[in-house]
Amino acid sequence: MSSVGLSSIDVVWSLLAGCFLAALCVHQISRTYETSRLHILFQDLIRYGKTKQNLKRDDWLRVFDVPKRCFWHFYAVSVCWNGFLLALNLNLTFQHQSPPSWLTGIVDILTAPQLSTLLVQLLLWVHSLRRLLECLCVSVFSDGAMHLVQYVFGLGYYIILGLTALCSDHVAKGTGSLLSQLDCFHVAGVGLFIGASLLQHQSLVLLARLRTGKSGAVETLAHREPKGGWFELVSCPHYFSELLIYISLTLVFRCLSLTWWLVVLYVLFNQALAAQLCHELYISKYESYPRNRKAFIPFVF
Repeated sequence: MSSVGLSSIDVVWSLLAGCFLAALCVHQISRTYETSRLHILFQDLIRYGKTKQNLKRDDWLRVFDVPKRCFWHFYAVSVCWNGFLLALNLNLTFQHQSPPSWLTGIVDILTAPQLSTLLVQLLLWVHSLRRLLECLCVSVFSDGAMHLVQYVFGLGYYIILGLTALCSDHVAKGTGSLLSQLDCFHVAGVGLFIGASLLQHQSLVLLARLRTGKSGAVETLAHREPKGGWFELVSCPHYFSELLIYISLTLVFRCLSLTWWLVVLYVLFNQALAAQLCHELYISKYESYPRNRKAFIPFVF
C-alpha cells in the first residue's frame, strides 16, 4: 500500500481512538453539569440500551432513537461485506488474478499470498457470524435504544474494518506457500481468539439467562444484576473479551502492524467507555453490588 494510503488509514483510526478517549474523559468531568442541556446531549450520544433508559431527555431527542435490537444489522453487514472481501482475496491468491479497479483505488492487495491477512479476514468473518447468531438466537433485547449516529457508525464500522484488514499486513511480505508461512504468532493468535470468543459467548449467555426461565422462554425484560462467570471479576466481561479478540488479531499480524494496533487502541477506549457506563449503572441500581469490582479489565480498570 502507498504511504499516503497507509497514513490516511492510520489517521482515521487514531482520530477514532482519540475521540473515544476524549469522550471517556469528558464523561468523568461532566458529572457536575448533569442538568445542562449540553451534558444531556453528550450523554445521549454516548449511551445506549440500559445505560440510556434513565437519562432525562427532551422529547425531540427521542426522534433519533433506533431500537437496540437492531444491533444484528451491524453483524449482518459484516458477514456479507467481510465474507465478500475474504472470498475476493482467496480468489486473487489462488487464481493469481488482478484486483478490481475500484478496490485498488482503496487498498493495495499484496501480490504474494499473505497467510496473516487471510487468517484475520477469516477470523473477522467468524466473529461477525457468531455475533449475528447470538443477537438473533441468544440475546434478549429490551426496549432500549441507541442514537441514530451510533447506528450509522455501526453500519460503516465493519466496512472500514474489513478494508483495514486487507492493508494492515504491509510489513511482513508472504513468501512461499501459505502453509510455509505458519508460525507461533498465528497459532497463539488463533488460540487467544478462540478463548476470548468462548468467554464472550459465555458472558452473553449469562446476560440472556437473566431474562429467561429454565425453559428458555423470556420471563421479563427488566434489567437484573449479572452474576457468575467472569462477571465476578468485572462488570462487563463481554467488552473485555471483545478487546482480547482484537488483540488476538494483532498476534496474527505478528504484532508488526501499526495500523492494527491503532484499531486495538480504538477498541480499548470504545469498550472502556461502554463498560464504565454499565458499571456506574450497576453500582447506582444494586445496593449489594461490589464497589471494588472493576468495570472492564480485571484488577486494572
